[in-house]
Order: sequence, then C-alpha cells, then structure tokens
Amino acid sequence: MRNTRVLRTPGGFSVRADVRALVVVVALLLAAAAASVVLIGTGDFPISFGDVLRTLAGNGTAGQEFIVDELRLPRVLVGLLVGASLGLGGALFQAISRNPLGSPDVLGLSQGATSGALVVIVLMSGSTTQVTVGALIGGLLTGLGIYLLAWKQGVHGYRLVLVGIGVSAIVTAVNGYLLTKADLVDATRAVVWMTGSLNGRDWSQVRPLLGLCAVLVPLVLANARGLRMTEMGDDVSYALGVRVERVRMLLMVSAVLLTAAATAAAGPVSFVALTAPQLARRLTRSPGPNLVASLCMGATLLVTADWASQRAFGADQLPVGVVTGVLGGVYLLWLLVTERRAGRI
Repeated sequence: MRNTRVLRTPGGFSVRADVRALVVVVALLLAAAAASVVLIGTGDFPISFGDVLRTLAGNGTAGQEFIVDELRLPRVLVGLLVGASLGLGGALFQAISRNPLGSPDVLGLSQGATSGALVVIVLMSGSTTQVTVGALIGGLLTGLGIYLLAWKQGVHGYRLVLVGIGVSAIVTAVNGYLLTKADLVDATRAVVWMTGSLNGRDWSQVRPLLGLCAVLVPLVLANARGLRMTEMGDDVSYALGVRVERVRMLLMVSAVLLTAAATAAAGPVSFVALTAPQLARRLTRSPGPNLVASLCMGATLLVTADWASQRAFGADQLPVGVVTGVLGGVYLLWLLVTERRAGRI
C-alpha cells in the first residue's frame, strides 16, 4: 500500500497527498535552488554562496549586484524555466502516448521549432526576437501537423509516436537543406543556436517564458485528474465523465506551447524532456503522470547541466545542449535495453 494521506478542509474538500512524491518534489526544489545559487556564483568573477544570497536580498556591493542581477540571474532563470517547461511537456507527451519514448525530442517538435528558427536565420537574416518568434511558430505548426496525421477517431499512443518519428526525420532533412543554402555567417549562427545554449540570455527571454508558464502550468495541473483517468483507457474514462479528446487536445496544445517556447528561448536542448519524467517517476515510484515532479526534475537537470558545462571541462566551456545530449543519449540507450529486456519493445 502506498504511503498516502488524505487532507480534509472545513469546507468538506479532501486532497490525497502522496508523502513520498511530496518529499521528492521538495528535495528537487531545494536542489534546484542550491544549484541556481552555485551557478550564479560561477564565472570569471566568482562570488561565494553567501554573497550571492546577500546580493539577491539587495545587500550586495554595486559590482556584485550588476553581475548577479544583470548578467547571471537572467541566465539561471531562463535555465530553470526552460528545464521546467521541457520536463512538464515531456511528462504530458509520455502520459498521452503511454510510451516512455513519447517526448518532444523523439516526436519532432524540437526539430520543428529549429526549422522555424532556421527559416528566419537563413532566409531572412532575422534578429534574435524574430528567431524566437520563428521557432515558436515552427514548433506549433509541427505539433499541429503531427496531431492531424495521427488522428483517426482519436489520437492514440503508438500512432502518435510513429507519426512523430516520421515527421522528425522529414524536418531534420529540411533543416540540413536550409543549412546548405546559408552563407557562412548565417550557417555559423544557425549551428550555434541549434546546439542549445544559455549563453547571453537576458531578461527579454525571461519575461515571455515566465508569463507563458504562469498561464499554462496551472491549466495543466487543473486537468491532471482527467489525464490520470485516461491511463485506464478511453471507455473507462468516458464512463467516469472525462471528456477524453477534449482533455488530450488541451494538454497536447499546452505541451507543444511549452516545448516550442523553451526551444525558442534556449535552442533545442535535447533529452531533458525525455529523461526528466522518467527519473521523476523512478524517484516518486508513482504510476501517475508525475507532472509536478517532472517539472521540478527538468529545472534541476538543466541548471545542473549548465553548471557542468561551465566548470567540468576547464577552459573549454560547452553549450548546455552538448552536455544534456551526451547524458541523455546514454540514458536513452539504457532505457531501450531495459524496455527490450522487459519485452515491451
């Protein structure tokens, strides 16, 4: 029997709380906060842990406040928001598809957002803001295409994954073609963006991503019960009063928006959306979608990977997308071997 508690309010409402999942979420939040403070203090001008906290509280020197508030804090906030968005988006896609491989990386959404950015960079030589808008539009159009192609009296798991893999292959080929048509300067700029990086991120990337998360995260959590009911099958869900296709459509649109916005802000940071929900599930040992735990895990993974990209390789600082790609690739191989041994693939 799982370690759950029922919390009752004077108004007659009750909430079931999974103690282990709650402990995991709190631990991940603390880990993300600690990693963020360490990351803010990391750089050519190192700042101690205590000085970072004092500066964030408004008690630092003028130099520390400039470095923290203007240079490093926006980068860390973008990392937290991008990681949280990818973790939540990955959890939604995996729950909807009922497949551990059903993540934006595999389904082609990240590649679609990359296509939108490449069109702006290669064909229009657009600004940073225009590249962001292009990536967002590309991700949304790719998500819409996958949904329409996978639709057949509803959207079902393996069909969604197979269609997504096919679309991903097509879009990846388109991206390669666009790179061959770019001049040297635009091609270099595009390759740097495609790697996935938090370098140079400022408040202009924080505000729109924070606003989108402030709208979508409560919306997703409000429909978490309906998502959990769909895991028992469509017939049972309909019998319990869940409007299955409405819930799926709403949550898929939310997942596409979260993924596209994260890609627009930091480039296609790979494998966070794939690994965060799976790691969260193993920590919580909960069969449900683990939306909050996945969100916190994604944020923790990305800021930790960004710290590693700056410190673990000496003077050769790597884009965070390289670090997550290497770690995520190893995890994907392990996941495939595990699923094969279990007879599920």
